Amino acid sequence: MNGMLDVLEEQRLILQAELDSRKTQSERNRLGQFATPTNLATEILKYAATLVPNDTAVSFLDPAIGTGAFYSALRQVFPESRIKEALGFEIDAHYGEPATQLWRQAGLVIKPDDFTLEPPAPRFNLVICNPPYVRHHHLQNGEKARLQARTLSASKMKLSGLAGLYSHFLGLAHAWMTDGAVAGWLIPSEFMDVNYGRAIKHYLLNQVTLLHIHRFDPSDVQFADALVSSAIVWFRNTPPPEKHSVTFSLGGTLLSPQLSRDIPAKSLARAPKWTRFPVSETVRQKTTTVLSDFFRIKRGLVTGDNHYFVLTASEITERRLPIELFRPILPSPRYLPDDEILADEDGLPLLKHQLFLLDTRLSEEQIQERYPHLSAYLQIGKSAQVHERYICRHRSPWYSQETRPPAPIVCTYLGRSDGKSGRPFRFILNHSDATVANVYLAMYPTARLACALRADSTLLRRIWLTLNRIAPEQLLGEGRVYGGGLHKLEPNELANVDATSIAELVPGSERAMSATQLSLF
Repeated sequence: MNGMLDVLEEQRLILQAELDSRKTQSERNRLGQFATPTNLATEILKYAATLVPNDTAVSFLDPAIGTGAFYSALRQVFPESRIKEALGFEIDAHYGEPATQLWRQAGLVIKPDDFTLEPPAPRFNLVICNPPYVRHHHLQNGEKARLQARTLSASKMKLSGLAGLYSHFLGLAHAWMTDGAVAGWLIPSEFMDVNYGRAIKHYLLNQVTLLHIHRFDPSDVQFADALVSSAIVWFRNTPPPEKHSVTFSLGGTLLSPQLSRDIPAKSLARAPKWTRFPVSETVRQKTTTVLSDFFRIKRGLVTGDNHYFVLTASEITERRLPIELFRPILPSPRYLPDDEILADEDGLPLLKHQLFLLDTRLSEEQIQERYPHLSAYLQIGKSAQVHERYICRHRSPWYSQETRPPAPIVCTYLGRSDGKSGRPFRFILNHSDATVANVYLAMYPTARLACALRADSTLLRRIWLTLNRIAPEQLLGEGRVYGGGLHKLEPNELANVDATSIAELVPGSERAMSATQLSLF
């Protein structure tokens, strides 16, 4: 039997490669089709075997079966005598019809139907699925409303309109499970941190017994064509016990992770972000001082079209544009070799890659009269429909920019932890008059800090050095992670980072903190 199964898996892999080759990458991305590698499918089913009692017959369901990677692994791991039933759904006939022919004589029934429309049949005790990762903006509003209603009915999971299709698959499958059924879901790990993921986490903590979440190392993306990091979520369809812990593991493989810890469910209920586990064993308690006590943190400017509004000095000269209507702007972080930006006597950053941002509130009539070459450039923008872009059409005039002074310290908005420094984010000391685009977070001193900075010319540098000594885990714990090791920090997330080390540098901070503490009693 094993030999026959090996042949079938070989045939499936050949079939998968052939079918994938007939679709463009963009087509598969649009439909959220990311095939599960054989070794990963096998490992998932081996883990499932540890959760299903040895004397239990298996009724298997895969709501998005593709060519049958999980069923093939099921047959490799479980004896044929234990497999009572196997059902898969595949809405895409491109994969479903050939897979049906492949497995017709091997015990698998594949329905060429939309799983989200099917009436549930609660008879399956093992659900394994890699659901389609279709982002919410690819779902029509009417489709979203239908999915939200059905998911709420099936699982009491109240998903927002920002939830992707995979979230609905997870919720809808609840109604197909028997009491005590085991489920393993290979899904994007972003649900652990984002707002729409709250409903999923509430379901996992309250409707079922969450057993284990294994998150792959973000720098080791599981699918060559996937854009996000992935996690495997295991739970049992039973009410959660009162005192319950969940295994969180990270890196390596599901069966041999690099790091693993048991986290109390009550800690998970308090944690806004779950990707801090298992690196951190506990939920960080709210500290008395955070970065927002010292800095107002803003996203950098959204220009509306960087290619049009941001020019080099040579481009400005070639087009005979008025340099006085431009202001300096820092380039992308990859063009900053150092974390300190020096400036010349005019406030221009001393960088090899100097850029300037068009920014004026002169009317088009005034520009036409005073600066005919700039007027001609504005007409080029109009011809390219730049003025009709969302940001631009909500500005008056459309080529003006948000009033934003240069920030003395900026932080990179996106970062990777696998760089030379090992730091996912960079804090940059800016001595220039350059503003920043939205690839940065601008950090403006609060009134208290500004007063201290005026009294001590060395304080800003010391604060900047201290910021760059913040442990990466602190920043990662507040931010969120995506595929390929990509991390992101929103302004409110950076604002919530512990600033105890900064408070030690700022005169009067200890007294202010003590007063705050006293006010709590």
